[in-house]
Amino acid sequence: MTTQTHTTHSACSMTPQFLQRLRDIVGGQRVLDAPDELVVYECDGYVIEKNAPDVVLFPQTADEVQRIVRECLRFRIPFVARGAGTSLAGGSLPVGGGVMIALTKMNRILEINLRDRYAVVEPGCVNVRLTRALAGTGFHYAPDPSSQGACTIGGNVATNSGGPHTLKYGVTVNHVLGIEFVSPEGELVQFGGPCGRGDALDLTGVFVGSEGTFGVVTKVWVRITRDPAATRTMLAIFNTVADATQAISRIIGAGIVPAALEMMDQGIIGALEEAFHFGFPLDAGAVLLIEVDGLDCVVEPEAQTITELCLQMGAREVRRSRTEEDRAFLWKCRKQAFGAIGRLAPSCCTQDGVVPRTRLPEILEFIQQTERKHNIQIVNVFHAGDGNIHPILLFDERDAEQIQRVMLASEDILNRCIELGGSVTGEHGIGVEKISFMSKLFTATDLEVMNDVRTVFNPEGLCSPGKLLPTAGGCGTESGIRINPARRPAF
Repeated sequence: MTTQTHTTHSACSMTPQFLQRLRDIVGGQRVLDAPDELVVYECDGYVIEKNAPDVVLFPQTADEVQRIVRECLRFRIPFVARGAGTSLAGGSLPVGGGVMIALTKMNRILEINLRDRYAVVEPGCVNVRLTRALAGTGFHYAPDPSSQGACTIGGNVATNSGGPHTLKYGVTVNHVLGIEFVSPEGELVQFGGPCGRGDALDLTGVFVGSEGTFGVVTKVWVRITRDPAATRTMLAIFNTVADATQAISRIIGAGIVPAALEMMDQGIIGALEEAFHFGFPLDAGAVLLIEVDGLDCVVEPEAQTITELCLQMGAREVRRSRTEEDRAFLWKCRKQAFGAIGRLAPSCCTQDGVVPRTRLPEILEFIQQTERKHNIQIVNVFHAGDGNIHPILLFDERDAEQIQRVMLASEDILNRCIELGGSVTGEHGIGVEKISFMSKLFTATDLEVMNDVRTVFNPEGLCSPGKLLPTAGGCGTESGIRINPARRPAF
């Protein structure tokens, strides 16, 4: 959560010669440079910070990406890759302007190899497309961000995305076998591949989660996982958030690691009911969506134990899916949660803190206090099983005073996550939003080492500048994000 004032900077110097070279690479139909077209790309899902690129390009091949990057390097123009724009921390914000490389046309599934259990996809492949392509094969791709209907696998690689089922199966980095990318120096590089890493250094692991600052992904090898033999999905309904969080601790404390353990509070329940009429009780304080999977002889006793624990902790009811249609219905409820937010407010800011599971009651109580302190409505839907909270702050971005209150409330919540022994991000990344927190999480030596690693990959600092580390820069600026002053309050 960047709380310092940002200065508006002029666009990078793009000569007619440079722009013509870009058009020669991708063709005129895959270039956007008109102001009314560029405004679409001025932000990602983090709507508080905005800045339009000077030009947007839509390459279709790795060769085109490589040629674009080399032209940017030759003319010293900053560039940033963008997938679907669902990122929530300003990761695809074009700091200082420059070139945006939109990867949405590189969206093919290149190979599915069931025998060796991997798939190869282009970065613009929407996450759910791979899920659908694998349906009926007996295999699936485990990482399933809540935005999987829109987000791209390249974007998931950038932020090391999680999702409901990563509690048991791990986050994106645990399922990426290899990557092909164009380095900031214009070279086509491959780390790993179908068999995983091929040397002692886990360079793939270093790259995943680097938030687009190490290069532009052009191909990803991902591990696919065998479908579980049996699954049990339950919806536990509680009168209070406190009861629900205590039940979470009891479930994990019993030695059960669910495939997923999600929580939605009353605000989300109301929005979902208004939008989709799922049949949730409007007076419930919270619901837990819990799923266990594995061998039938294991998951049935686990499901029974979870039901008993929830009832012991005050659940008024525990519903269990009896068919695959029932299960799909329950997951539709969870996946549609963010889509229902639009009924509550014109704008929202989704935070992404992490606390130890045992501290969930404390952070949720603090969020309620923060809601009252700053007079901001906050609703919660999050990955409760691993302590990854997602308080959603509701506001109207046309009102600068509301934006200021949202920023201050967000800062309070994230500071409290740190105080409770957690972090300021679990899967959304640092982006431009949370750079100021890095010095609270890490020592100066830590940050220096991180910057040294980034410099190895990105020595000129032209690839997605101004992100992740508090050493920003780009296009001759010191730290500047070109933000419309009307969009951003002064502090």
